[in-house]
Amino acid sequence: MQLSEQEIRRRHEREQLQSKGINPYPSELFPVSAFAKDIKENFKPDSGEYQDVYLAGRLMSRRIMGKASFAELMDSTGRIQIYVSRDDIAPGDDKSLYNEVFKKMLDIGDFIGIRGYAFVTQVGEISVHVTELKLLTKSLRPLPIVKEAVDEQGNKVTYDAFTDPEMRYRQRYVDLVVNPQVRETFIKRTQLTNSMRQFLNAKGYLEVETPILQPLYGGAAARPFKTHHNTLDMTLYLRIANELYLKRLIVGGFDGVYEFAKDFRNEGMSRFHNPEFTQVELYVAYKDYYWMMDLVEEMVEKVALDLHGTTEVQVGENKINFARPWKRFTMFEAIEHFTKIDISEMEEPELRDTAEKLGIRLDPKIGKGKIIDEIFGEMCEPNLIQPTFITDYPVEMSPLAKRHRSKEGLVERFEAICNGKEICNAFSELNDPIDQRARFEEQLELGRRGDTEAMVLDEDFLRALEYGMPPTAGLGIGIDRLSMIMTNSNSIQDVLFFPQMKPERPE
Repeated sequence: MQLSEQEIRRRHEREQLQSKGINPYPSELFPVSAFAKDIKENFKPDSGEYQDVYLAGRLMSRRIMGKASFAELMDSTGRIQIYVSRDDIAPGDDKSLYNEVFKKMLDIGDFIGIRGYAFVTQVGEISVHVTELKLLTKSLRPLPIVKEAVDEQGNKVTYDAFTDPEMRYRQRYVDLVVNPQVRETFIKRTQLTNSMRQFLNAKGYLEVETPILQPLYGGAAARPFKTHHNTLDMTLYLRIANELYLKRLIVGGFDGVYEFAKDFRNEGMSRFHNPEFTQVELYVAYKDYYWMMDLVEEMVEKVALDLHGTTEVQVGENKINFARPWKRFTMFEAIEHFTKIDISEMEEPELRDTAEKLGIRLDPKIGKGKIIDEIFGEMCEPNLIQPTFITDYPVEMSPLAKRHRSKEGLVERFEAICNGKEICNAFSELNDPIDQRARFEEQLELGRRGDTEAMVLDEDFLRALEYGMPPTAGLGIGIDRLSMIMTNSNSIQDVLFFPQMKPERPE
């Protein structure tokens, strides 16, 4: 193992601590009773509060001044200045805790626990006067230290920032320490899912769990990850969606079920795609896609208000307003609006010619539905910045959606597009088992033509439909993409703690 000079020194310090009888990794709990943010926001001199507190966190800076020192402690809520006096933490004759341990054997990044009392320094900074100090964890690898200075014009300048995206995503544990503002993104992501849970629970819907390992993959057009179960000697797939299992629960008698699901698709990666992603799927009996559009508007508007206190969210250069109602286009209306071409009556050969004239390169294996989807994706989607519902898709694109009640060749489906990308997909669910079997068989034919994302035929799901599924509205919302929008993040990797990465090359 190649060690830097600092890493060698820290390992030596670890040995010195042990030789002095100090365990660098003690087991005992430390009785934390206060946090940096609380003290800085609430402490008032002469209030009598915060006069005997225990704090723990990383040592992030030190200014040693002989018998006393100032340092910075960072806990989960932020940083606070601490004042360490030799005679306070080492009151007897033995001053080694200060002179040797604190001054010479502690480093930036070490975890310490302190006991002390809050006070205000002469320059007006709320700090903690340390009366007891204990090492909780010795850090053996130095943190990348971000330095700040003020230039001649009075502007704050940052040096040695930990900004390389690959390093930040690969070493998120370091990113969270040295770029604490990153934590806010993930706090907001959790607030987002909590807001949606509260909304769905208040409606009386049941949160459930369905299998991740599935004998057949289904519920979406995507390539799966494949594995093998040794005991059962059978091939299994990581789910690409949980739709077909949730519909089985509607067959079983639940009126409304939802699941926050980890799904997996063996596809390309981009700033909008990660092979492992999160979505919430919801199925409600006796409803249709018109009803579901209203619910999506209501829920996402609530999320924006819960996270930001307003329906307006800044995303890059755009201010997106989630206030109801949202704009609505049929898919063919949207394509005609942005291309001035009506494709609603075109068959596959004419659609291919039209796509080529629009400069869209097509895979020769894909069929009519995928061609229409490619035209929409290239010519319409990037232009839809404000939240917009796209409705009434061709039946070839939607093998699990119910045929439209009044428009031949279409299905009752919508997607919500926002900031140029799909954030949700929903149907009036197909519950005719004969029609569903025929759609699955059409998908099998596409698979034989070479479409690697075509669906497979699920006999057990068809059996469930044959027992009868009530009219049902279904919905899937991409949590990662919605989180990108709600946190003004440019990449899906920014809203995933540990995004998938290429193998790390050894140094």
